[in-house]
Amino acid sequence: QVQLVESGGGLVQPGGSLRLSCAASGIIFSINVMGWYRQAPGKEREFVARIISDGSTNYADSVKGRFTISRDNAKNTVYLQMNNLKPEDTAVYSCNAQNPLIATKYYWGQGTQVTVSS
Repeated sequence: QVQLVESGGGLVQPGGSLRLSCAASGIIFSINVMGWYRQAPGKEREFVARIISDGSTNYADSVKGRFTISRDNAKNTVYLQMNNLKPEDTAVYSCNAQNPLIATKYYWGQGTQVTVSS
């Protein structure tokens, strides 16, 4: 059974930082492309960041220079360090695992709420 469990969300003031974690089980973590997505109220889910097995990363333009994605294959965990948070970063952040060889093998976590407000 595949599980992706996010943690680390919460309420933070503008300019603050949060670190999200996503612990995976039931998959060969090291080969999966791991990503973070977010969905704000009334909006569609959007891509935030991605990290592939060799450590290469991609970011949405809106978070470049502020967010950093990383992975620890020994812990089957992917992280999202979010700095200089803005109110427009408020959303439910979800973790995604994508098998790079089998397009139909992708999984989602339940999400964690991030609220940026003074």
